[in-house]
Amino acid sequence: MLERKKEAFGRLIEVLDELRVKCPWDREQTMQSLRNCTIEETFELTDAIADMDYDGIKQELGDLLLHVVFYSKIADEEGRFDISDVIDFLCDKLIYRHPHVFGDVDADNPEQVTFNWAQLKLKEKKRKKGILGGVPKSLPAMVKAYRIGEKAASAGFDWEKREDVWEKVREEMDETEKEIRSGDPARMQDEFGDLFFSLVNAARLYGVDPEMALERCNRKFIRRFNHVEEQAGLSGKPVNEYTIQQLEAWWREAKIKERDEK
Repeated sequence: MLERKKEAFGRLIEVLDELRVKCPWDREQTMQSLRNCTIEETFELTDAIADMDYDGIKQELGDLLLHVVFYSKIADEEGRFDISDVIDFLCDKLIYRHPHVFGDVDADNPEQVTFNWAQLKLKEKKRKKGILGGVPKSLPAMVKAYRIGEKAASAGFDWEKREDVWEKVREEMDETEKEIRSGDPARMQDEFGDLFFSLVNAARLYGVDPEMALERCNRKFIRRFNHVEEQAGLSGKPVNEYTIQQLEAWWREAKIKERDEK
């Protein structure tokens, strides 16, 4: 099995080497030109994961792997590093950050592993940005908020009991309502941000991925609203010509239909 994996990876490198020489499009690519494509491929992978579409996951993982090899190929041509350097660096990092597997450190639960990981990252050379310095600036805001909370918690900056987070959520709700009454757009934006951040941390403390939770909600809303539109179309008028009571009746129909199909 290991030999087959090595052979498949070697084949990918050979195919890309040939494309880089013979294909006009592949030959012209740079790290900058590939960047947006990489972002798009990453989101396509997350869509496939959300759908639990294993064929899609396999395909999108392949696309991302191509980008890893492609960036490494470009760097190799520039004399900076190659794919073997990327893999060796990754292996060395994994071994270093898992002393409970490759060393003599004890870690009997995921929480201890996470804590040890964070401490080791802080000790690594060239890490001068602090605990939150490794959070990518270009992450989507909700994902970034989750990672910020996660990293701060790994350093011990967290609620002692997860139930305590709800006091913070209620506090932020009160402050948000207060600023809504004030009518100041900038302050309202600040308070909505604080409220969202506290809810993201509440989700984290209860083991819920807030990005996935919101995406499930988005898809659920789309399904139900599509049903409303379909019913309105069957009745011969556009949606905005019906009363809210009629639209809500069709919405409830969609909810009942979903429940019955489960």
